Amino acid sequence: MRYVSLDLEMTGNNPERHQIIELAAVVEDTKRLLPLDELPTFRRAVRHAEYVGTAGALALNARLLRELADSEADQPDICTAQELLPQLRAWLLAQGFRPDKHDRITVTLAGKNLGSFDLLFLRQLPGWGGLVRAEPALLDPAAFYLNWRKDTRLPTMSICKARAKFADQTVAHQAVADALDVIRLLRPFYELPVYQQVEPGRPEDEQSA
Repeated sequence: MRYVSLDLEMTGNNPERHQIIELAAVVEDTKRLLPLDELPTFRRAVRHAEYVGTAGALALNARLLRELADSEADQPDICTAQELLPQLRAWLLAQGFRPDKHDRITVTLAGKNLGSFDLLFLRQLPGWGGLVRAEPALLDPAAFYLNWRKDTRLPTMSICKARAKFADQTVAHQAVADALDVIRLLRPFYELPVYQQVEPGRPEDEQSA
């Protein structure tokens, strides 16, 4: 299958008040694995007329805010919030994703806390649901690194990386790096014996519409 690992950086945690300032999307094809640095990658820093955020989030994204402050108006990897989804859609079309009869591109998304956090911000963007939308089921690597006997909540990204025995267990808080980390965390689970034991083509294996 193909999925899109997506990560956002925001100015705070309130989707109705705070702003997306960076979006990265990386296409993974589980049937045709490529080195991480060769995966198709989309990245935009998002310019706003003014920025509203919390001190912690603004400090965490100081590097990104400096990039936005110093950037030229026609820089290709910087856009406005209104331009973000049209540009993402055009990139998805270039990667072979096809629109449905309503001209919407629907993708399977993967990300840490995507359903409970990032998706709330995506829904605020002009064109979400009409230009691009997500499949109802989302991939969160936390479910694959859960200790069912000991954990009281889903593990954080850094805990997932520790359990995966990554040499660097910190979270970059840079959209491309974090999107790639999600793929790195999911790749060990593409081929498990339990999946290989399922006989393809049986009626009970078919997904419902």
